[in-house]
Amino acid sequence: MKKSTFFPLVALLIIVFTACSKTTDAPADPAVTPSQDNAVKVLAYIKQLGFPAGSIVEQPTEFIVEEDISFPKNMQVPEGKLRTEQYYTGSLVSPANVSNIRLFVDPSMTSMMSEINSAIAQWNAVANCNINWVVVAAAPYDVRIVNANLGNGVCGSGTFPSGGRAGNLIRINKAYIAGNSFAQRARTICHEMGHNVSFRHTNWAAIGESSATAVPGVGGTDAASLMNGGQCGSGATVLSTKDKQAAAALY
Repeated sequence: MKKSTFFPLVALLIIVFTACSKTTDAPADPAVTPSQDNAVKVLAYIKQLGFPAGSIVEQPTEFIVEEDISFPKNMQVPEGKLRTEQYYTGSLVSPANVSNIRLFVDPSMTSMMSEINSAIAQWNAVANCNINWVVVAAAPYDVRIVNANLGNGVCGSGTFPSGGRAGNLIRINKAYIAGNSFAQRARTICHEMGHNVSFRHTNWAAIGESSATAVPGVGGTDAASLMNGGQCGSGATVLSTKDKQAAAALY
């Protein structure tokens, strides 16, 4: 009687222990976090804009495209189809925000305050356009401009708009552009500011981007465009006529 009771009990314990062991030791299905899910959406959005996969470099918190355009992995991805206007991202700064883009100059960039003011003056002077940058001394601000070591060959980087606001960061490789002329240093800042209000590279086809749409009546290549990419230290130093027409058309 004792023998017959003991063995079923042992068998039951073995079964329970085995079942628990399998449950404990089995690898859990990898969960996709909200941040990872948004990063996937951001990558898809970059490809939708026409940037070739070879130009996309993944960093821990962002994707860097064409060396000077930053897409934060936590950015708000625009919904719907891209509008058929300008060489831009499909996401504009809202009318309420574009007329007062507050720029905070990080202490690391105060030595280039004259270049920053020159770049601001160019955008603010575009006729029939509501783009207006203002420098603020403290928070709240919309965009922060900061010095950053981006390596040789990269003058700076800008961030595209998100959620109706200008891209929130401009990074300038101050040491790398220090030997450039004043006009070229200001040009670098002005170019990155263009990205922050949604402008893409005017020469997108020549530098390998696979697609872009143009503002009606302001399309085509423009050798004089300040928004041409791949011209670190050698590009146009003032907004071209087409640059200004495109800015007025968008804003």
